[in-house]
Amino acid sequence: MNLADKRLKELDNPSLTESERALLRCRVAAGFIHRGQYEAASEALSGLWRGIGQRPNVEGLDEGTTAEVLQQVGALSGWMGASQQVDGAQEAAKDLLSESAALFERLGDTAKAAFARSDLALCYWREGAYDEARVLLTRASDEIGDADPERRAIVILRLVTVECAAGGLHNALTLLKEAGQILDDSASHALRGSFHNLHAVTLRRLGAVEGHDYYDRAIIEYTAAIYHYEQARHERYAARIENNLAFLLYKLGRYADAHEHLDQAQLIFTRLRDEGSSAQVDETRARVLIAEKRYREAGRLIAGAIQTLEKGGDAASLADALTVQGVIWARLGGYDSSVSILRRAMTVAEEAGALSNAGLAALTLIEEHGARRAVSEEDLYDLYRRADRLLKDTQNVEEIARLRACARAVMRRLAGVQLGAKNFTLFSAVQELEAKLITQALDEAGGSVTRAARLLGIRHQTLTSMLKTRHKRLQGKRTPPEKRLKSIIKTPEG
Repeated sequence: MNLADKRLKELDNPSLTESERALLRCRVAAGFIHRGQYEAASEALSGLWRGIGQRPNVEGLDEGTTAEVLQQVGALSGWMGASQQVDGAQEAAKDLLSESAALFERLGDTAKAAFARSDLALCYWREGAYDEARVLLTRASDEIGDADPERRAIVILRLVTVECAAGGLHNALTLLKEAGQILDDSASHALRGSFHNLHAVTLRRLGAVEGHDYYDRAIIEYTAAIYHYEQARHERYAARIENNLAFLLYKLGRYADAHEHLDQAQLIFTRLRDEGSSAQVDETRARVLIAEKRYREAGRLIAGAIQTLEKGGDAASLADALTVQGVIWARLGGYDSSVSILRRAMTVAEEAGALSNAGLAALTLIEEHGARRAVSEEDLYDLYRRADRLLKDTQNVEEIARLRACARAVMRRLAGVQLGAKNFTLFSAVQELEAKLITQALDEAGGSVTRAARLLGIRHQTLTSMLKTRHKRLQGKRTPPEKRLKSIIKTPEG
């Protein structure tokens, strides 16, 4: 009989009050949540749990117990909402956790209020709102202090997660050092697994900045994390690390090894019915398939992943999946669709506050379409400025190299077609100049085809024909055409 079973057995004690029973259920549920066993956690909260994001049954409970129940239900709602991609789950979880923290605060329990706010920070992190998450976690770490070393270590590791997502890799390393000083051999396998995983993630990203030595160390840390999570029987977390390790192997060009680890991760997530994590595994596999030039397979896979991610609130993951889909469409020749998808990826990420994800989507758009007329010179310049602004704080050498390469691509387009350039033809050069002048005329004329034609020195019908044939992509710049009468003579009635 494990600890959870023993504690649930205590519920049979007839002398327990309703509040004492509820506290027992919360302690068991907290253990299951920590292990990623969300269904078991909801069962442990039986009688209190009413569903993801739903206010729990706290009738007859004292304030302290009510705060505990609200925290566990809020935390569970956040994790289950992300796992099952439930729309609105993060907002509902935030409400429950905010109420819990306020109750603990009123009762004078600062440490518990701080830990509830660290759960609240995870909801912001899942939505891509990294600044809000960082503020909450920093405050929580300070307030817990030395009162509860293990909980403080958990909060610090959560802050590492946010810093890695936001690109603050050196901040993440400093925090890992602090967490490592708190943890020792007596720490649980689960907590040590989390430490090694986050250390691996940080090293992997630093590998892009400072070379492959970091990658080798990251593989060792991932392996250690998988070991500790398996010892703790945290299947869900072990599977997530399998996915992370697969991503690193993909970056190193070890595609067969990457597929092997993705198979293992997908097997576990399918058994756990974790749709959100399964979708992220599919996104990683789609990247591997693109590298292998298996575009149609990648397209089918990423379409399903996007459909799943659209149901939840993880905007950063959705933006990344859309970016991958945009690349696939470009490689398959669907240029207009690719541009539209990549623009959507930028919007989804930026509106959620996931600025680096938005910046990478902008770079991808330039990389895939910078040399084509699917994007105008003006739009291309605006895209680069936007990417540069979104990635201004990046420390990733790969991202910096991409920014520089995109700058060169934009300058080549702005310089115009050059004689002797690759794929140069006189017709394409003339057509590009024609498109540029038509764009300028339509902009100056406020979309009026008649006025634009006059500026260009051509007839209205000629410009209309050009927009309907070789310059279809400029149709959106014109005002809707007015319906012209075929005759000014009214047809007799009857």
